[in-house]
Amino acid sequence: MFFLCDASGFYSSAEKVMRPDLRKKPVITLSNNDGCVVAVCPIAKRLGIKKFVPYFQVKDVVEKYGVTVTSSNYELYHSLSTKMMDTIGQFADDIYVYSIDEVFARFNTALSHESWMALGREIRQTVWKEVRLPVGAGGGLTPTLAKAASHAGKRLPGYNGVAVIHSEQERVNILEQMDVTDVWGVGRRLGQKLRALGIDNALQLSQQSPARIRKQFSILLENTVRELNGELRIHWDDVRPDKQQIYSTRTFGARVTTKAELHKAITGHCESAMRKLRKQRGLTKAITVFASNSPHDDARYYRKSVYHQFALPTMDTRLVTNAIPAVIDKIYKPGICFYRCGVGLVEILSAANYQADLFAENKDNPKLMDVLDAVNDRYGKSTLQIASKGFTKTHEMKRQFITQRATTRWSDIPTIQC
Repeated sequence: MFFLCDASGFYSSAEKVMRPDLRKKPVITLSNNDGCVVAVCPIAKRLGIKKFVPYFQVKDVVEKYGVTVTSSNYELYHSLSTKMMDTIGQFADDIYVYSIDEVFARFNTALSHESWMALGREIRQTVWKEVRLPVGAGGGLTPTLAKAASHAGKRLPGYNGVAVIHSEQERVNILEQMDVTDVWGVGRRLGQKLRALGIDNALQLSQQSPARIRKQFSILLENTVRELNGELRIHWDDVRPDKQQIYSTRTFGARVTTKAELHKAITGHCESAMRKLRKQRGLTKAITVFASNSPHDDARYYRKSVYHQFALPTMDTRLVTNAIPAVIDKIYKPGICFYRCGVGLVEILSAANYQADLFAENKDNPKLMDVLDAVNDRYGKSTLQIASKGFTKTHEMKRQFITQRATTRWSDIPTIQC
């Protein structure tokens, strides 16, 4: 049996852990640089506030109803997520952390439906007691059915946060009430194609021929169909495949108008992306660099992207940042208030399997890069850095509504007066 346990409105719920006074009040959480709404607590949802809309569009509702606004407090979220996963892990034979607020738990024992329901309720109660996070629990014979049960526990009437698909009757009942786009792995575009074939809900998808689905769509959707029928097809392990592309991108805390400042910001993204590349022992053959203003600006939308290929694959940050000045000349445009920029490593090879060119001079210095990473790992990010990145934090993320990092900073530990 698999259980999927996920926190409800995780970011906003995490903000309430250290603030009991907010537990019965509406709370929303904003993205990097306080740009968009990324988390909405159930109370705020009832006010009509939706996720993934620009903050300025909901400001009137926020002021009208006294909604508490918080900036993304990643230090707090990571700490509480780890504690939540550890708490759930006490119940299971093993767990797989799917995201910061979702975890699959696997159980090798055989229990009755009522016993599984009781276990789900116990997990919810324990997480609330020890972490003060509201979680839902959905159980099924496959991860996809567990996802479906989790959906039922949160959104279908009569389940109250816990659902278990343990019988054919329960499977049919839940899948029949699920839209096809509510199935794990079925997005909006794929959902449109399935609807064109008369497949509107999860039950209808499960009734399709797996071979036909594979032929018309993909092996991934075939596995989904099989899992909806209780056939285990999705497995996880501790080793994840290396990324084929690595991106570092972020909006600016304040608009950037000069070529020098844009250069510094892009250099910082190069450093971040190359560090991730070296962690998977990779080499990059090419990078793509982009910058843009905001589509919500009054000025005409401007976005420019430049592709740059290296003579030899590299893992050396110095060689990549040396290419930035020429790229900047193609991207920068006077009069544009740049709102966002980023760097992508788009052609990645494994350093272990790369066959070097005998007659080409390789200027990489792996030992120097190892020292750079080791120092920054030990003493903190940007302890050592490329000089062209600059030493003033002009591009630091804007978090106007940041709350206390009560689980990771001594100065922010809550004080209780009795």
